[in-house]
Amino acid sequence: MSMAAKTSPGKRWQKPAALRPGDAVAVIAPSGPVPSERLEAGLVVLRERYRVVQADGLLARRGFLAGEDGRRLAELRWALSDPQLRAVFCARGGHGLLRLVSPLLTARPQELPQRTLVGFSDVTVLHGLLALHERVTIHGPVLTQLGELPVDDRESLWALLESRESPPPLLGLQSVAGSAQTVTGRLLGGNLEVLSRLCGTPLGEALLHSGEVVLLLEEVTEAPYRIDRALTQLRLAGLLDQVVAVVVGDLLRCEGPAEHPTALAVIAERLLGSGIPVLAGAPIGHGARNRAVPLGVQVVVDPRRGCLAFAEAAVE
Repeated sequence: MSMAAKTSPGKRWQKPAALRPGDAVAVIAPSGPVPSERLEAGLVVLRERYRVVQADGLLARRGFLAGEDGRRLAELRWALSDPQLRAVFCARGGHGLLRLVSPLLTARPQELPQRTLVGFSDVTVLHGLLALHERVTIHGPVLTQLGELPVDDRESLWALLESRESPPPLLGLQSVAGSAQTVTGRLLGGNLEVLSRLCGTPLGEALLHSGEVVLLLEEVTEAPYRIDRALTQLRLAGLLDQVVAVVVGDLLRCEGPAEHPTALAVIAERLLGSGIPVLAGAPIGHGARNRAVPLGVQVVVDPRRGCLAFAEAAVE
């Protein structure tokens, strides 16, 4: 099976083995340049739990990238294939992962031993890449954010990585549009701007061929008109056809002129015609909180209770 193969609706996706404290985990920088102080703060937290392995060049910089494409690709291939590693943590998001996709599209499953991937923002590209292999991944903090998160969010991440039990539900969400009917689907998604760039690429296939999808969205520093454009692009490309509900996390610094609608109002308006429930207020994204959640698992959305419940664990 190649990376471009279609996924199987309703099928349980492959899960990595549960981590244990002391396991070897990789930290990589596949996207933008990494600020050293924030990285070190995250590494301090991660080293308290696991044995951290990192390649040379983690702090490399070339303009808006964490070094040359070749360096970042080699590091990514190592992290995804080294049998000694049990998980891969991304140092930060930013920009650059989409540049690395082409050489990975022909990878066979045996070239990508099962292990947990953790990250968000630009790492949405990697979540899409592994979704083509029907792999469960973790939408969670990058290292430059990890050291700044509340203890509860860190503990939630460790539990997600180590427990074979379904994680606790996300409660207190606000229903902002659509039906109040409870729906079930596979949780997929991530950063809206990055998702819109997957249109027309093999990485968009998971949203088309995974059965009913609950779409997770978060965004940072995108004006409401750009959010409108990205959602419209997803709709025109057919990538919303299988979506049965949307869960919105942070929309950080996404303001426009006072006379323009808010970012959340734009999302609600763009999805209103579909009738699907839209829930907002998930503590997920670029803000002060970033609750880690598994992507690729079955979830239940209950608009009346303002609840996103997980029907299965992230690991096995």
